[in-house]
Amino acid sequence: MLETSARLLRLLSLLQARRDWPGAALAERLEVSERTVRRDVERLRDLGYPVHATRGTDGGYRLGAGAAMPPLLLDDEEAVAVAVGLRTAAGGTVAGIEETSVRALVKLEQVLPSRLRHRVNAVQAYTEPVPADRPGPKVDPAVLTALAAACRDRERLRFDYRGHDGSAGLRTVEPHRLVSWGRRWYLVAWDVDRQDWRTFRVDRVEPRTPTGPRFPPREPPEGGAAAYVARGVSAAAWRHHARVVVHAPAEVVSERVNPAVGVVEALDGRTCVLVTGADSVHTLAVHLGLLDLDFEVTEPAELVEHIRALAARYVRATPGAPEKAAPAAPDAGLDCAGEGESGALNGA
Repeated sequence: MLETSARLLRLLSLLQARRDWPGAALAERLEVSERTVRRDVERLRDLGYPVHATRGTDGGYRLGAGAAMPPLLLDDEEAVAVAVGLRTAAGGTVAGIEETSVRALVKLEQVLPSRLRHRVNAVQAYTEPVPADRPGPKVDPAVLTALAAACRDRERLRFDYRGHDGSAGLRTVEPHRLVSWGRRWYLVAWDVDRQDWRTFRVDRVEPRTPTGPRFPPREPPEGGAAAYVARGVSAAAWRHHARVVVHAPAEVVSERVNPAVGVVEALDGRTCVLVTGADSVHTLAVHLGLLDLDFEVTEPAELVEHIRALAARYVRATPGAPEKAAPAAPDAGLDCAGEGESGALNGA
């Protein structure tokens, strides 16, 4: 049997790991009787931990929120994850938490065993972020936590929202998820007035209080919140859009296409439609070729003409090709180096 002090720490760790614990399950995990569990719960209460008893056929316990932050017990993997997350937050896009993250990280690293400290340092030493071409907008952490709480509690939100054109308006939504994409935060929510899913930039949101009534959960947008944001963010930046019939099953094409820049719609078991786009027809043609699958393009006309010119060029470039015709006019800007993520079908 565990010593009392060690058993109390183990009990506290279990209560922190899950919202509700039946008394019988705690007794089984600790290898003690339910009576001993009740005594240990009383000891935790004496130490200031708000452990609440839950009613029901089985009965159980729940660790509540107290007036002060109690010590948290983390296993090895949790400690490493928290440390890496704090280091990332120290240079992130949430305004005002950089210094706080550093202070919390210092406290955590002081008590990390050397084996875990080496793992955290290795992640930091051998990771290089891609420098941003421009800084992203800063997000107020109070707004971020308020939106997250509304998503969790399924409470309607009212907020003032600034559009990209500078216009402002009051929006009423049923919040679903927060998504971090690139250097920005987005709220995916059901717009009550427009009766459709919408994406909102969090740095443009000014919540009003109090929150509204609770609402029943809805079916999320196709592919989930992250894919919905990815499609919207990428499509907004495209100058050219295309619908391409690909002669391959939808599941095969989906494996080769980043969901951020392409939506795959099955036609039958052997063909599908890829809805995609890019900032130039040159980029579109290059990445369609990278699919390494047969496809048909009917629009836009500029893309059709460009692919025809490429096909003729490739024929002329092969040994034993038919008598070479005069080269077509050169297509400026065919070089795809340095294209942004909005045009990458096979993005990382």
